[in-house]
Amino acid sequence: MNRIMAAILPLAFFFFIMLSPKKSRIMWKVLLIVAFLTAKGNANDCVSRSFGLNHIVCVCNATYCDYTPDNDPKVPEDGSFYWYTTTKQGLRMSMVKGQFDPSKRLNFGTTLTIDTSKRYQTIHGFGGAFTDSAGINIKKLSPATQDQLIRAYYDPKLGSRYTLGRVPIGGSDFSTRPYTYDDYDNDTSLKHFALTKEDYDYKIPFMQKAFKLNPETDFFAAAWSPPKWMKTNDRINGFGFLKREYYDLYCNYLLKFLDEYKKNGLKMWAISTGNEPVNAYVPFDPLSTMGWTPATMSNWIADHLGPKLAASEHNDTKILALDDQRIELPWFIQKVFANKNAKKYVAGTAVHWYTDAFVSSMVLDLTHDQFPDKFILMTEACTGSGLLDFPKVNLGAWDRGQQYILSIIDYINHWSIGWVDWNIALDKTGGPNWINNFVDAPIIVDPETDEFYKQPMYYALKHFSRFVDRGSVRISITDTLHIKSTAFVTPSNEVVVVLYNRSGIARNVTLMDLKKGSLRVELPPYSMNTITYGH
Repeated sequence: MNRIMAAILPLAFFFFIMLSPKKSRIMWKVLLIVAFLTAKGNANDCVSRSFGLNHIVCVCNATYCDYTPDNDPKVPEDGSFYWYTTTKQGLRMSMVKGQFDPSKRLNFGTTLTIDTSKRYQTIHGFGGAFTDSAGINIKKLSPATQDQLIRAYYDPKLGSRYTLGRVPIGGSDFSTRPYTYDDYDNDTSLKHFALTKEDYDYKIPFMQKAFKLNPETDFFAAAWSPPKWMKTNDRINGFGFLKREYYDLYCNYLLKFLDEYKKNGLKMWAISTGNEPVNAYVPFDPLSTMGWTPATMSNWIADHLGPKLAASEHNDTKILALDDQRIELPWFIQKVFANKNAKKYVAGTAVHWYTDAFVSSMVLDLTHDQFPDKFILMTEACTGSGLLDFPKVNLGAWDRGQQYILSIIDYINHWSIGWVDWNIALDKTGGPNWINNFVDAPIIVDPETDEFYKQPMYYALKHFSRFVDRGSVRISITDTLHIKSTAFVTPSNEVVVVLYNRSGIARNVTLMDLKKGSLRVELPPYSMNTITYGH
């Protein structure tokens, strides 16, 4: 079949040039359908399983998993492009090769203009979190299937090419119990500080596997709560704050964590000021947390965490401030950075997505414009977290993949240097979780069959992480109400364009690169698309 395509494509392309615009569109549609059909064999195809109308997952086990191999050459030769598509109807990273239009006509549907000379932030990466729950679920699989799952995310050749990994310091809600590394009351010498079974069984081994697959991976950490005896309310959750007499001691506690993980070959690229401090102000919230005000956070950073970290062997570990919702921007960070010493020590602002429906992404622009020397990184997102989100795990739900890709485009277009998912794997209930705060995840594990399911959310992230290497720079591209877009130039001098057709009909799109010329595609309904070509 591929030999047939090789024979007819040059002839078809000649007729395409000669046809009228209307007929040429029809010809392109026929060619793309044939190309998708003949693309099989270029990769391990998705073994699909349906959980309802357009609820499609790809099934992986010990011996088989779909993957997207490197192209040879990776950057298409001049005048050609690669196009990868994932659709609501069931395509998963299907790839075809196309050619730029030598006639440079612009009468093919919507035109999106790419200007590689207009450049913005440098991308640091994409990734997910190594929680206790993720490790518990992965460990229920056979060793071979465990390896397949970690490869699906971190393998730079066959997987999603993740380069970021988040890890809780101690327990989180995605643990089976509340705990810290020193639950001995008033242990002000920290002589009882120790990593736990959860670290050695559920986090460290899988982080080590990820790092072995991709040594470019940067890990970063966040504490949900310090030991409860360090807090004003003597509880791991609720309305509690760090006692002032323990400001230094808590820094020592965090440095001990950095020491222990480094002993296990896991150096931390960054550490945050703590996960979602505003949760401490929410009445009856059972989530482990510790509250900060902007003033107390800035004082703690300026006079304690910043100097102690700088004087330690971890002096290149960055500090991320906030680690909470963007509804707190820019005002929270403005107040933190009003302390010049705190600002000096902070590398960037960590943001979560859970209140994004209530606040415009313009607050990211405001934060960047006021503090252009400090990066922004989206550090936690998941679906199924809302009070009305049922079922918590909705296998194969396309709308959840759509939420991911639209959020990634939005954050990237408003200065984020990356986008980090929450749990890398959960079970079919969305747990375990000791406060029953169940949610969804891009990969769901089924230990009874020794399988895992890749959901649309997985592919939404892969359309970025697979192609947008660390060091890529966002460039200018226009978009429309129906076609959302973002674009990059990679360190290998490749242009990467990510498009989402959010409408229920196919959309004809011309990409007009002001330097290279135009290429034409017909984006299927509800489709994720990545297009790459040489700069």
